[in-house]
Amino acid sequence: MRRGEYGPADIQETLNDAVDVALRDQEDAGVDIVSDGEMRRLGFFTADFYNRLTGLRTLPPERRLGPAAHDQRERYQAIESIHAPEGLGLVAEFEYVRRRTTRPVKIPCPGPFTLAGRIVPGGVYRDRMDVAQALSEIINAELHALVKAGVTIIQLDEPSYAVHPDAPKTFVELFNQTVQGVDARIGLHLCFGNFVGRPVARRTYQPLFPHILDTRADELALEFANRELAEIELGKQVAEAGKTLAAGLIDVKNYYLETPEDVAARIQAALKHAPPEQLAIVPDCGFSQTARWAARAKLRSMVEGVRWVRRTLAG
Repeated sequence: MRRGEYGPADIQETLNDAVDVALRDQEDAGVDIVSDGEMRRLGFFTADFYNRLTGLRTLPPERRLGPAAHDQRERYQAIESIHAPEGLGLVAEFEYVRRRTTRPVKIPCPGPFTLAGRIVPGGVYRDRMDVAQALSEIINAELHALVKAGVTIIQLDEPSYAVHPDAPKTFVELFNQTVQGVDARIGLHLCFGNFVGRPVARRTYQPLFPHILDTRADELALEFANRELAEIELGKQVAEAGKTLAAGLIDVKNYYLETPEDVAARIQAALKHAPPEQLAIVPDCGFSQTARWAARAKLRSMVEGVRWVRRTLAG
């Protein structure tokens, strides 16, 4: 596509097919709440979003050779105020996926602080947080447009909160500003990075607590599986704050295929800290860095593990 070998119709057909495949895999596994797999995006917040923003100049990557890492990724510089005159494209994503499934749909959206991470402030903005404030207004408008289109479940992805946990109170203010007035169930996904399957931070949520509990999020999605359930006890604070714990219990960074029994045991561990009505089960992160055969197997085990625990609780 980037080489110009696809026409507009080719591109649209290919992306539609990719969404259909992602939906089929989720529905085959029995997932309760599905997404479009972010299949229209090259990454969950990469060029697809930045190309919709005005006021940016593309910078060359800092490194082109050697093992893949963040210094090989795209970079931009703000040369004037940032705007998104035609939005971020999420409404169109939703309009398609809701016609292709009867299950509840969750729409993910990159958060402003994470989105600001690839933008050099230049002389237009003071620092990264200043860039994030500008992006917050753009995202807030997009979220309102999603709700108007019929979206009821939204997830903001902010791995950068956990990667840069030195300003938790500022993150809370930024998040609450971003979701201001958005009438939907709001989730906040916090992880430690997953570019080429590698985290990029000291993997602890402790510096964000208890401040992160003041976010206007109905659900906090935290990764536990790849850390052998470290800090699962934080689920107690999440539940006491009246939020749902979306516990990451499937390791997307590991090609060990969890069995349903593995998943059930992890759920039982999570239930020691959060009641069933405030517990959702999710993968640690997205499967974009995981081979499809493994992702499908992991989804099936996730669902079977949940079903086993539900039967146990019902009995």
